[in-house]
Amino acid sequence: MLNVAIKAARAAGAIINRAALDVESVRVAAKQTNDFVTEVDKAAEEIIIETLLEAYPDHGIWAEESGRREGTGAGKRHMWIIDPLDGTTNFIHGFPVYCVSIALMYHGKIEQAVVYDPSRNDLFCATKGRGAYLNDRRLRVAKRNQLRDCLVSTGFPFRPGDNFKNYMAMLTEVMPRVSGVRRPGAAALDLAYLAAGFTDGFFETGLQPWDVAAGSLLVTEAGGLIGNFTGEADFLEQKECLAANPRIYGQLVGMLGKYSQFASAGDKAGVRQTLGVPGAEAQASAAPAEDSEAAKPATEAAPKADDAPF
Repeated sequence: MLNVAIKAARAAGAIINRAALDVESVRVAAKQTNDFVTEVDKAAEEIIIETLLEAYPDHGIWAEESGRREGTGAGKRHMWIIDPLDGTTNFIHGFPVYCVSIALMYHGKIEQAVVYDPSRNDLFCATKGRGAYLNDRRLRVAKRNQLRDCLVSTGFPFRPGDNFKNYMAMLTEVMPRVSGVRRPGAAALDLAYLAAGFTDGFFETGLQPWDVAAGSLLVTEAGGLIGNFTGEADFLEQKECLAANPRIYGQLVGMLGKYSQFASAGDKAGVRQTLGVPGAEAQASAAPAEDSEAAKPATEAAPKADDAPF
């Protein structure tokens, strides 16, 4: 199944590379403000789905552009999660940070993953329980254990209705405590780079399952941790994602947990007060104290080095 996914990703990558030679001629449409789709996205998705279903006609498909269709018969529990071109905005500007992302979910768990960067011919892949690889090199997350030494990637909010104030508060928490923050613009590659040890942490809101499904398996198979902002493993459809090497993960949860939709009432009221939301001060004083992971100091929440899953 991994080999079929790789074949599909490379076929899509060939379409993307051909289009990149004359990107100004690519037709672009806006799904909503600042959220674009091109004819290249659609053509890449078509070839991916065609390749996958040729090998596994009864499997389900969950793709960014064409939506979700369940599998049938013996393939009912198999679901391919596809982002044919993650980083479309980068692509249409000729900024070479974008990728193809394909994951296979079986019984609700990600089992296979491919993230392919066609501009660099970098192939990231993973099979559950068998490790993650960049081309022929086995991947391991970085071993840094001090936030001040870490490079963290993120994604800026860009859609109407996104909570810009909340995000800026998170960025204000993180930036002074780390070596640097980067915003490459393709979440699947962000997670692949974390798995490869190029960065030490990642956080973003507003993500869809196809943005993070493949990258999440790369991270865990390389020894990293991934979840929502409170550190819980259920993140795929929660539109918030935090990932890091095990030594940094708990420290980021300690900083960002209070901004989670799953944070305690007291933490949420405290954030509203910090952001100057009317009436937040009274809510914060009235909210009961709760013993949550997000409320613990980062040093308490940080996992030990030998907590890695291998």
